[in-house]
Amino acid sequence: MRRLSAVAAVVLLTAAGCAGAESGSGGPIVVGSVNALSGAATFPEASQAAKAVFDAANAGGGVNGRQIEYKALDDKGDPAAAAAAAREIVGGDEAVAMVGSSSLIECEINAEYYEQQKILSMSGIGVDPACFSSPNIAPVNVGPYHDMTLSLLYGSEQLGLTDICALLEIAGNTLPSYQAAIDEWSAITGKKLKYMDATVPYGGSDYTSYIVKARNAGCKAITVNPVEPDSIGQLKAAQAQGWTDVTWLLLTSVYSENYAKAISNAGAGVYVPAEFYPFTDAGSPQNKEWRELMTKNGIPLTSFSQGGYLAAKYFLDVIRGISGEITRESVTKALREMQPISDPMVGTPYVFGPGETHHDNTAGWPIKLASGTNRWELAADDWLHIPARN
Repeated sequence: MRRLSAVAAVVLLTAAGCAGAESGSGGPIVVGSVNALSGAATFPEASQAAKAVFDAANAGGGVNGRQIEYKALDDKGDPAAAAAAAREIVGGDEAVAMVGSSSLIECEINAEYYEQQKILSMSGIGVDPACFSSPNIAPVNVGPYHDMTLSLLYGSEQLGLTDICALLEIAGNTLPSYQAAIDEWSAITGKKLKYMDATVPYGGSDYTSYIVKARNAGCKAITVNPVEPDSIGQLKAAQAQGWTDVTWLLLTSVYSENYAKAISNAGAGVYVPAEFYPFTDAGSPQNKEWRELMTKNGIPLTSFSQGGYLAAKYFLDVIRGISGEITRESVTKALREMQPISDPMVGTPYVFGPGETHHDNTAGWPIKLASGTNRWELAADDWLHIPARN
């Protein structure tokens, strides 16, 4: 009964959203985002960072004399809440665009609605496959699927690793996207995984059986798509089995200072292709402006806040070039027709453009966590790119 009530609420909210008028006035420019701010997995930094960028712009006079009114709503990791949040912002508040969203589910839930409402979303952190397969959503980050291809490429082509295996934690409909990422690596290198297990659970209490099977299969390196607590458990399970010469090819999802502090034995090393220029390189000029703004506003220095910061920065760059009134229609037109924007925090210029899909960020910066160091260090001196194929 509760589920039926939630679905009914979504239908009613959809109708209300469709009835909303297009934005356009001399008042504030309303911009929104849908985020995982509470629930099992939270990513508050992306929308916090976007708000900090807009607050700074407002303090400087706004855009064409208009202030940015930024609304960041919580999807609570719940599909009904994600749908309701989008409809409140898009239909109720008549936002001109969605900027800096960060959620595990919101793209899948709201992609079709965004098409119906002719509004574009520049996600700060795109996760689910719909974030990269919709004409109206273009995340600024690499995303977990290209990140896995990059991780495999770095392991096989730069580190020269063989006998690479995959342990996949599959949520919802993500398996085809991870399989496509692995297939992309195989197509580029001509190499195959030695072993793959796509039954590894999120939030498992004991990963020993999965680790033992991988070791018995002859794996010398493992790529995994874990959240931090799961990865910590997997590395500890390997250590408990005395498997300390395995190399871990992980994703940006574990790239944090808290993760580094929790890992005492990283086997033969944990390698990650960071989606943005590594924030743990504290003195880097690439991150200087971002770091100063985040520090000033008390926002954690993470990949999530890098994504939200860049989404808001790109958005401002585009709408400042609009001649005439800033409305949903004019913003959509400007994003569709924009020229690529380069930024030292990423290895691929950002462009929304007219495409039917948006999965164009294909560069990561390799970083390494070695045993006993409890800190990330650069593993390369330049971006690693996924080669284009004909």
